Amino acid sequence: MELLILKSGPKYIRCKHDDYLLVNLDKASVFPMEEIKTVQQHKLNLEREDFINVKIKKLILSEEEL
Repeated sequence: MELLILKSGPKYIRCKHDDYLLVNLDKASVFPMEEIKTVQQHKLNLEREDFINVKIKKLILSEEEL
């Protein structure tokens, strides 16, 4: 499964009610690939709010038996 995630420096972004928080990976907002336009808009908003080095990343999840 492939998902989109936003990253600023070493931290990830949580998008909540038009507010952005720097968080660890387990608290970050993730988006399906088809929501790329929404993610791009979040990236622009983050850059306007002076978040540094904002990147859109693809998060690839896999499932394996242990």
